[in-house]
Amino acid sequence: MKRLAFVLGLLVLAAGSVLFVTRPVGLPEDSSPAHQVDLANGERIFYAGGCTSCHASVDSEPDSLELGGGLEMETPFGVFRVPNISPHAEAGIGQWTMLDFVNAMLLGTSPDGRHYYPAFPYASYSRMSFGDLIDLKFYLDTLPQSDNQPAGHSLKFPFNIRAGLGVWKLFNLKPEYVVTVPEGDLLLQRGRYLVEGPGHCGECHTARDWTGGMDLDRWLAGGPNPEGEGKVPNISPHIDGLKTWEAGDIEYYLESGFTPDYDSVGGSMVKVQENMARLPAEDRAAIAAYLKSIPALGSSGSD
Repeated sequence: MKRLAFVLGLLVLAAGSVLFVTRPVGLPEDSSPAHQVDLANGERIFYAGGCTSCHASVDSEPDSLELGGGLEMETPFGVFRVPNISPHAEAGIGQWTMLDFVNAMLLGTSPDGRHYYPAFPYASYSRMSFGDLIDLKFYLDTLPQSDNQPAGHSLKFPFNIRAGLGVWKLFNLKPEYVVTVPEGDLLLQRGRYLVEGPGHCGECHTARDWTGGMDLDRWLAGGPNPEGEGKVPNISPHIDGLKTWEAGDIEYYLESGFTPDYDSVGGSMVKVQENMARLPAEDRAAIAAYLKSIPALGSSGSD
């Protein structure tokens, strides 16, 4: 009996240690640096991140800036329902402090100290700068309020247990950049930031590993649709992807929605392209330069 009690005690201690190490965490109160707010930059980051693509109120008018949420995302893990991020005080994020917003975006931690599910792509947003996050929050606060209150997620067991998300973060919350670019190349640095950070392109265009996180060894080489049906295309500079596209072709596609062979954007990429079209031309050029510079990976894995 003593041996059994000892073993059980060790198991309880181990479980407690894991829960402690993987608990939701936030940044210190003094983390946010002094920053002169730039609303124009906040709008720029808003469209770089495609916030309306997921958070626009369901059944809202095209180009609506009412971010009442409600979109249902069917996945192998269950149904995720997109929340209201309008500045409404109760239904949205109107009462969030700047630190609440930064903790959510960089660490996936809610204001009430819970782990967010990574359907909210904070694994990518973790690469964003404080300045851009501050500008983005101030811009969001200028948008229309919505009192819509979407239902919670409907997830399968064991994915409905949030405590496990702390373990997921240990494997997948990596704010380091995926691709190394020359330090002096400002165009590639900007493109990398937009693609790997606010643009969160890898969330759809990169296959997932056994943890459900992005397989960074297959960066932007395409993979199964994270919502469960079909495939997302390869956008690396491989023959399976964008090898035959010039940088100018990519820029024009992001601006107009037309491919080099006169096809047009379709599916969920329509909203992404519409958001990219609102960016300054230099941002689209930076994205194109980055996509042409990354390792070329075949969709099948035989590069």
